[in-house]
Amino acid sequence: MTATVGRQAQAAARASEVWKVYGSGEAQVIALRGVSCEFEQGRFTAIMGPSGSGKSTLMHCLAGLDSVTRGTVSIGETTVTGLGDAGLTKLRREQVGFIFQQFNLLPTLTAKENILLPLSIAGRKPDPGWFDTVIETVGLRERLGHRPAQLSGGQQQRVACARALVSRPQVIFADEPTGNLDSRAGAEVLKFLRNSVREHGQTIVMVTHDPTAAAYADRVVFLADGQIVSELIEPTAETVLDTMKKLDTQVEVGD
Repeated sequence: MTATVGRQAQAAARASEVWKVYGSGEAQVIALRGVSCEFEQGRFTAIMGPSGSGKSTLMHCLAGLDSVTRGTVSIGETTVTGLGDAGLTKLRREQVGFIFQQFNLLPTLTAKENILLPLSIAGRKPDPGWFDTVIETVGLRERLGHRPAQLSGGQQQRVACARALVSRPQVIFADEPTGNLDSRAGAEVLKFLRNSVREHGQTIVMVTHDPTAAAYADRVVFLADGQIVSELIEPTAETVLDTMKKLDTQVEVGD
């Protein structure tokens, strides 16, 4: 069965009939089963599902961090499927931003140096006006000279968010970005992500297990057993939780 959702003219990221299979024979695991979906430019989309549903696998395939077994993936006008190492490196450097649960900051660099690192590696200079806008949005101007160990968890994740945004990528992929944060720090990060979409037109695709986090998104896509089974537009924590409960019940019945 193939599920197709969110068909829009302008897609920042797209998966078409994507299958992802690990192993073979009795050890074979089918993580994605013919998934087709589009993620519209300038929108904040959350991907949710029960444990083992394929949500992280889908994000990794969309971002070019994992290859697909069958089907195609694209970022903007670039077809990711079939790109070699050099092409994937260029894609991740120029068109994709990443925010991970573990922050992934270099401990010897200051906050400013961590934010500018992807541009430095690419040999590009930041747009001064845009850099100032990003720093103002994340509220870290007074902490730019501090190293990660001198920052709270919430501040470190905001540095990671700024790093992802400063290069103005086609799409930012966020994998459980509030998973290591307390509720207050998590809310600050989620507000920043939402504002970067609403005020600056960024596109964000976020994997999360938290209904409260998903409620910050414009849209939630739900996976179960490697397939898209539902979606919500303008979600609330309550509607997300209700949908997740139904999916969990279906998974238990299927087991």
